[in-house]
Amino acid sequence: MARIIVDTNKLVKVYGKDIKNEVLHGISLKIEEGEFVSIIGPSGSGKSTLLNILAALDRPTSGRVNVNGQEIDKMDDKQLALFRNSNMGFVFQFHHLLPEFTALENVMIPNWIAKGSPSDEVKQRAIKLLDLVGLKEYEDNLATQLSGGQKQRVAIARSLMNNPPILFADEPTGNLDTESTDKVYKLLRNINKELGTTFIIVTHDKDIANRTDRVIEIVDGNIKRDFFI
Repeated sequence: MARIIVDTNKLVKVYGKDIKNEVLHGISLKIEEGEFVSIIGPSGSGKSTLLNILAALDRPTSGRVNVNGQEIDKMDDKQLALFRNSNMGFVFQFHHLLPEFTALENVMIPNWIAKGSPSDEVKQRAIKLLDLVGLKEYEDNLATQLSGGQKQRVAIARSLMNNPPILFADEPTGNLDTESTDKVYKLLRNINKELGTTFIIVTHDKDIANRTDRVIEIVDGNIKRDFFI
Protein backbone atom coordinates (compact mmCIF):
# COMPACT_ATOMS: atom_id res chain seq x y z
CA MET A 1 0.00 0.00 0.00
CA ALA A 2 1.36 3.41 -0.99
CA ARG A 3 2.26 6.00 1.60
CA ILE A 4 -0.24 8.78 2.30
CA ILE A 5 1.40 12.04 1.19
CA VAL A 6 -1.56 14.41 1.74
CA ASP A 7 -3.94 13.96 4.65
CA THR A 8 -6.50 16.54 5.74
CA ASN A 9 -9.10 16.41 8.48
CA LYS A 10 -12.14 18.72 8.62
CA LEU A 11 -10.55 21.68 6.83
CA VAL A 12 -12.53 24.89 7.23
CA LYS A 13 -11.63 28.19 5.61
CA VAL A 14 -13.40 31.42 6.48
CA TYR A 15 -12.66 34.80 4.90
CA GLY A 16 -13.67 38.14 6.38
CA LYS A 17 -14.16 39.41 9.91
CA ASP A 18 -17.36 41.46 10.11
CA ILE A 19 -19.07 39.58 7.29
CA LYS A 20 -17.76 36.03 7.28
CA ASN A 21 -17.67 33.87 4.18
CA GLU A 22 -17.01 30.18 4.83
CA VAL A 23 -15.47 28.82 1.64
CA LEU A 24 -14.53 25.30 2.81
CA HIS A 25 -16.85 23.37 5.11
CA GLY A 26 -14.82 20.59 6.68
CA ILE A 27 -12.85 18.91 3.88
CA SER A 28 -11.28 15.55 4.75
CA LEU A 29 -9.28 13.63 2.17
CA LYS A 30 -6.23 11.41 1.70
CA ILE A 31 -3.95 11.29 -1.34
CA GLU A 32 -1.36 8.57 -1.80
CA GLU A 33 2.19 9.08 -2.98
CA GLY A 34 2.41 8.91 -6.77
CA GLU A 35 -1.26 9.68 -7.45
CA PHE A 36 -2.28 11.84 -10.43
CA VAL A 37 -5.31 13.74 -9.13
CA SER A 38 -7.51 16.50 -10.52
CA ILE A 39 -9.71 18.84 -8.50
CA ILE A 40 -12.70 20.20 -10.40
CA GLY A 41 -15.74 22.33 -9.63
CA PRO A 42 -17.52 25.51 -10.69
CA SER A 43 -16.02 28.96 -10.14
CA GLY A 44 -16.25 29.93 -6.49
CA SER A 45 -16.61 26.33 -5.34
CA GLY A 46 -13.46 26.45 -3.19
CA LYS A 47 -11.17 24.26 -5.30
CA SER A 48 -8.37 26.84 -5.61
CA THR A 49 -8.69 27.66 -1.91
CA LEU A 50 -8.26 23.98 -1.13
CA LEU A 51 -5.22 23.76 -3.39
CA ASN A 52 -3.65 26.82 -1.78
CA ILE A 53 -4.07 25.31 1.69
CA LEU A 54 -2.63 21.94 0.62
CA ALA A 55 0.28 23.78 -1.02
CA ALA A 56 0.99 25.83 2.14
CA LEU A 57 0.19 29.08 0.31
CA ASP A 58 -2.74 29.76 2.65
CA ARG A 59 -3.77 28.60 6.10
CA PRO A 60 -6.99 26.89 7.15
CA THR A 61 -9.22 28.57 9.71
CA SER A 62 -9.48 25.21 11.43
CA GLY A 63 -8.66 21.59 10.71
CA ARG A 64 -5.49 19.60 10.15
CA VAL A 65 -3.19 19.45 7.10
CA ASN A 66 -0.43 16.85 6.88
CA VAL A 67 1.79 16.95 3.78
CA ASN A 68 4.69 14.54 3.30
CA GLY A 69 4.57 13.60 6.96
CA GLN A 70 4.57 17.15 8.33
CA GLU A 71 1.76 19.01 10.10
CA ILE A 72 2.00 22.15 7.99
CA ASP A 73 -0.94 23.88 9.68
CA LYS A 74 1.25 24.18 12.78
CA MET A 75 4.24 25.79 11.02
CA ASP A 76 5.10 29.49 11.17
CA ASP A 77 5.68 31.52 8.00
CA LYS A 78 9.43 30.88 7.86
CA GLN A 79 8.98 27.15 8.37
CA LEU A 80 6.31 27.06 5.67
CA ALA A 81 8.55 28.87 3.17
CA LEU A 82 11.38 26.40 3.75
CA PHE A 83 9.00 23.45 3.56
CA ARG A 84 7.46 24.64 0.29
CA ASN A 85 10.81 25.14 -1.39
CA SER A 86 12.10 21.67 -0.51
CA ASN A 87 8.92 19.60 -0.71
CA MET A 88 6.65 21.17 -3.32
CA GLY A 89 6.67 22.24 -6.93
CA PHE A 90 4.20 24.72 -8.40
CA VAL A 91 2.82 25.31 -11.88
CA PHE A 92 0.25 28.05 -12.38
CA GLN A 93 -1.93 29.25 -15.25
CA PHE A 94 0.62 32.00 -15.89
CA HIS A 95 4.21 30.80 -16.12
CA HIS A 96 5.75 33.59 -13.97
CA LEU A 97 9.11 33.34 -15.74
CA LEU A 98 11.51 36.25 -15.27
CA PRO A 99 11.72 37.86 -18.74
CA GLU A 100 15.31 39.06 -18.36
CA PHE A 101 16.52 35.53 -17.53
CA THR A 102 17.25 32.68 -19.92
CA ALA A 103 15.29 29.44 -19.85
CA LEU A 104 18.16 27.78 -17.99
CA GLU A 105 18.40 30.57 -15.42
CA ASN A 106 14.65 30.45 -14.81
CA VAL A 107 14.83 26.72 -14.14
CA MET A 108 17.60 27.23 -11.57
CA ILE A 109 15.72 29.90 -9.57
CA PRO A 110 14.39 27.56 -6.83
CA ASN A 111 17.93 26.41 -6.10
CA TRP A 112 19.20 30.02 -6.04
CA ILE A 113 16.54 30.83 -3.46
CA ALA A 114 17.53 27.88 -1.29
CA LYS A 115 21.30 27.82 -1.66
CA GLY A 116 22.62 30.90 -3.45
CA SER A 117 24.79 30.79 -6.58
CA PRO A 118 24.28 27.49 -8.44
CA SER A 119 27.09 24.95 -8.76
CA ASP A 120 28.02 23.10 -11.94
CA GLU A 121 26.04 20.15 -10.60
CA VAL A 122 22.95 22.31 -10.24
CA LYS A 123 23.41 23.69 -13.75
CA GLN A 124 23.66 20.17 -15.15
CA ARG A 125 20.45 19.19 -13.36
CA ALA A 126 18.68 22.21 -14.84
CA ILE A 127 19.90 21.25 -18.31
CA LYS A 128 18.62 17.69 -17.80
CA LEU A 129 15.23 19.07 -16.75
CA LEU A 130 15.06 21.25 -19.86
CA ASP A 131 15.88 18.13 -21.86
CA LEU A 132 13.08 16.30 -20.02
CA VAL A 133 10.56 18.92 -21.14
CA GLY A 134 11.99 18.97 -24.67
CA LEU A 135 13.66 22.38 -24.53
CA LYS A 136 17.38 21.70 -24.08
CA GLU A 137 18.19 23.53 -27.32
CA TYR A 138 16.47 26.65 -25.94
CA GLU A 139 18.46 26.86 -22.69
CA ASP A 140 20.12 30.17 -23.68
CA ASN A 141 16.94 31.79 -25.00
CA LEU A 142 15.44 34.58 -22.94
CA ALA A 143 11.93 33.89 -21.66
CA THR A 144 10.64 36.57 -24.03
CA GLN A 145 11.91 34.50 -26.97
CA LEU A 146 9.75 31.48 -26.12
CA SER A 147 6.20 30.63 -27.15
CA GLY A 148 3.42 30.30 -24.58
CA GLY A 149 3.63 26.52 -24.56
CA GLN A 150 7.42 26.61 -24.28
CA LYS A 151 7.23 29.04 -21.35
CA GLN A 152 4.87 26.71 -19.53
CA ARG A 153 7.22 23.78 -20.10
CA VAL A 154 10.10 25.82 -18.67
CA ALA A 155 7.87 26.55 -15.67
CA ILE A 156 7.33 22.80 -15.26
CA ALA A 157 11.08 22.17 -15.40
CA ARG A 158 11.56 24.91 -12.79
CA SER A 159 8.98 23.29 -10.52
CA LEU A 160 11.07 20.09 -10.53
CA MET A 161 14.41 21.76 -9.78
CA ASN A 162 14.49 20.77 -6.10
CA ASN A 163 13.12 17.29 -6.85
CA PRO A 164 9.84 17.78 -4.92
CA PRO A 165 7.77 14.70 -4.06
CA ILE A 166 4.55 16.59 -4.84
CA LEU A 167 3.61 19.07 -7.56
CA PHE A 168 0.61 21.39 -7.42
CA ALA A 169 -0.80 22.79 -10.66
CA ASP A 170 -3.51 25.47 -10.80
CA GLU A 171 -5.07 25.61 -14.28
CA PRO A 172 -1.69 24.77 -15.91
CA THR A 173 -3.19 24.69 -19.42
CA GLY A 174 -5.64 27.57 -19.00
CA ASN A 175 -3.75 29.94 -21.31
CA LEU A 176 -2.74 27.38 -23.93
CA ASP A 177 -4.17 26.29 -27.27
CA THR A 178 -5.36 22.73 -27.80
CA GLU A 179 -2.06 21.43 -29.19
CA SER A 180 0.01 22.97 -26.39
CA THR A 181 -2.50 21.73 -23.79
CA ASP A 182 -2.07 18.17 -25.02
CA LYS A 183 1.73 18.48 -24.95
CA VAL A 184 1.70 19.84 -21.39
CA TYR A 185 -0.68 17.12 -20.20
CA LYS A 186 1.49 14.37 -21.72
CA LEU A 187 4.55 15.96 -20.12
CA LEU A 188 2.94 16.04 -16.66
CA ARG A 189 1.81 12.45 -17.03
CA ASN A 190 5.27 11.34 -18.13
CA ILE A 191 6.84 13.04 -15.11
CA ASN A 192 4.32 11.32 -12.87
CA LYS A 193 5.17 7.91 -14.30
CA GLU A 194 8.93 8.33 -14.68
CA LEU A 195 9.71 10.19 -11.46
CA GLY A 196 6.83 9.04 -9.26
CA THR A 197 5.91 12.67 -8.51
CA THR A 198 2.48 13.15 -6.95
CA PHE A 199 0.31 15.57 -8.94
CA ILE A 200 -2.67 17.59 -7.70
CA ILE A 201 -4.17 19.60 -10.55
CA VAL A 202 -6.97 22.16 -10.35
CA THR A 203 -8.62 22.44 -13.75
CA HIS A 204 -11.77 23.63 -15.53
CA ASP A 205 -10.82 21.43 -18.50
CA LYS A 206 -13.00 18.30 -18.33
CA ASP A 207 -10.82 16.58 -20.92
CA ILE A 208 -7.76 17.02 -18.70
CA ALA A 209 -9.70 15.88 -15.61
CA ASN A 210 -10.94 12.77 -17.40
CA ARG A 211 -7.33 11.83 -18.21
CA THR A 212 -6.21 11.89 -14.57
CA ASP A 213 -6.44 8.82 -12.33
CA ARG A 214 -8.71 10.36 -9.72
CA VAL A 215 -11.19 13.24 -9.75
CA ILE A 216 -12.21 15.19 -6.65
CA GLU A 217 -15.21 17.41 -7.35
CA ILE A 218 -15.74 20.38 -5.04
CA VAL A 219 -19.15 22.07 -4.94
CA ASP A 220 -20.03 24.84 -2.47
CA GLY A 221 -17.02 24.08 -0.31
CA ASN A 222 -17.73 20.37 0.07
CA ILE A 223 -16.51 17.25 -1.69
CA LYS A 224 -19.45 16.23 -3.89
CA ARG A 225 -17.71 13.32 -5.60
CA ASP A 226 -14.35 11.59 -5.24
CA PHE A 227 -13.79 8.81 -7.76
CA PHE A 228 -11.14 6.92 -9.67
CA ILE A 229 -11.20 6.70 -13.45
